[in-house]
Amino acid sequence: MTDARTYGDSLAVVTVTYSPGETLGRFLDTLRSATDRPVKVVLADNGSTDGEPERAAAERDDVDLVPTGANLGYGGAANRGVAHLGSEYGWVVVANPDLEWRPGSLDELLAAAKRWPRGGAFGPLITEPSGEVYPSARLLPSLGRGAGHAVFGTVWPNNPWTRAYKQSEAEITERTAGWLSGSCLLLRREAFDSVDGFDPRYFMYFEDVDLGDRLRRKGWLNVYVPSAEVMHIGGRSTSKAAKRMLLEHHRSAYRYLADRHRGPLWAPLRLALRAALALRARIETR
Repeated sequence: MTDARTYGDSLAVVTVTYSPGETLGRFLDTLRSATDRPVKVVLADNGSTDGEPERAAAERDDVDLVPTGANLGYGGAANRGVAHLGSEYGWVVVANPDLEWRPGSLDELLAAAKRWPRGGAFGPLITEPSGEVYPSARLLPSLGRGAGHAVFGTVWPNNPWTRAYKQSEAEITERTAGWLSGSCLLLRREAFDSVDGFDPRYFMYFEDVDLGDRLRRKGWLNVYVPSAEVMHIGGRSTSKAAKRMLLEHHRSAYRYLADRHRGPLWAPLRLALRAALALRARIETR
């Protein structure tokens, strides 16, 4: 367990880059209006080949490029980016580089942090380019909800397990949640330290679910703050490897549920879940 540290009140943004293309420039440009506070930006780079992270770091004084040395996945690279920061940074945003920030959105998250002193993670309202609200504040996946969503979520999107898991019918209001989308999270660094950050075993997907659960177990709250808004353009780098990302999603879903249902008693269920996810992957990759 990481030793407790005292942090200052400075703000940093860590974004994981992997050939992010032109979206990175828009991310950095709109960030300027998201807060009145000075912001240090860390690009935790997983091996980009498009030159965009290097260009951003060369052209912008407030941007640091931190090569990870390999493709560590999302959580592992985010951890590396946070570790790059000095102790003056007590507030860290982990965000995808394909976001556009609405004016004042980061200040709204910071204001919510004052209202929720036991808040460890704070998530904004996330919209799609179409204007549709993405369900970014969800329940933790129980075995029933998690398995039902993992197996049927794509082939039967309106199934009852997915609706419950996504909180699709929940009111859009400031509230606590089981977990918040890792595409944009304001983290109290003390809380992030208390759980040793993201679990690097999750290469992609479910690292945010796992983080939300472990924060909750440590007594921290995950707080949804819809008065803060960002727009998620969509995964440029993941779209180039759609089949691999689907397999990573299934692998991470299995890891999350299997980790929480260990031992011989749960072995038949783990086996059934693995088989169902493998079948879904075959169907979806045809």
